Amino acid sequence: MALVKVKNKYQVTLPASLRQKAGLKIGDFLEAKIEGKKITLTPKTRLDRELTRALREIDEGKTYGPFTSAKDLVRSLDREARKIEKKSA
Repeated sequence: MALVKVKNKYQVTLPASLRQKAGLKIGDFLEAKIEGKKITLTPKTRLDRELTRALREIDEGKTYGPFTSAKDLVRSLDREARKIEKKSA
């Protein structure tokens, strides 16, 4: 069992042996989850984060379609692009 200390700004350093066993590299993402009084860190890829965000947006109704054709999809994209252009003007 590895013991770590909570430092300034609540930072912790994972011991090298744990990082190596988990296959962690600089820039990797960890999902932090609390279960009771236990904190679990799980390595996540960028794809995991993007997929989680996309699924949350679907649940929130932030989607377009379904489309009956590619032409309908392009029309929708054009319409949304115009809205964005108006906001930034």
